[in-house]
Amino acid sequence: MVPVLTGELARRIEVSEIDMLHSRLTAIQDIPRNPMGVEIKQFGQATAFYVKGIPGPSFNTVRDLTYKDIDEVDKIIDFYKEKDILIQLEITPASANSELLKILASKGFYQSNFHSVLYGSELSIVEGFNPSISVRKLKEDEFELYADIYVRGFGLPEFIKPGIAQNNQVLHPLDEWEFYIATVNGYPAGVAVMFYQNGIATLAASATVPEQRNQGVHQALLKERIRDAHIKGAELIVGQAKYASVSSNNMEKLGLRVAYTKSIWVIG
Repeated sequence: MVPVLTGELARRIEVSEIDMLHSRLTAIQDIPRNPMGVEIKQFGQATAFYVKGIPGPSFNTVRDLTYKDIDEVDKIIDFYKEKDILIQLEITPASANSELLKILASKGFYQSNFHSVLYGSELSIVEGFNPSISVRKLKEDEFELYADIYVRGFGLPEFIKPGIAQNNQVLHPLDEWEFYIATVNGYPAGVAVMFYQNGIATLAASATVPEQRNQGVHQALLKERIRDAHIKGAELIVGQAKYASVSSNNMEKLGLRVAYTKSIWVIG
């Protein structure tokens, strides 16, 4: 069953994504001496996230910028310029109007990509998947393995593995976070994450190592997280993926539907 999408529901979905990122980066920020250099700052309604130690766009991003905060755009640009890091804005359809988009274009921003945000409720999980695949919760002492799979799955450089291990291990004790590992014939094949808060389960990062793809690992990790979301009593299950990607298609196969498509803006 997929609830009718309303403005209020779309807002809940977007806030859940922001809450997840805020929870993750706050936990990393609380590591003694804040070694990753995390900073979170409000500009009107918009939230700017900055992580010095992870210079990519995943954590150096602005969420919830709306047409009501046009006067904050220059301040946001200055915030990231002072830190000498590229800026990424994630704009939802409900947040934008022509005036905001014109302002962004005049400041040198351009739309670089689309991300689908999907949602569902009371999803029916078809039982059974490749019998060689097994999914279980990740143990506290397995975050080096998690980082290895994550780096290989996303094609990231090896040198960032220690940071990925540390930055996820700090989340393990928190009730809101669950980590999963999938194996194929006993060999580590994929990892995934779920964040649960305020009745919403967010299907977060999922990665499969290249040599184990096209066997159903991603779907198996989705099914396990959705089952857990039901057990927790989730009113809503949400996820985000690149538009028309394999990840997005797999979510739709399990009953999630596109709520809206975010436009990703970067500065040239």
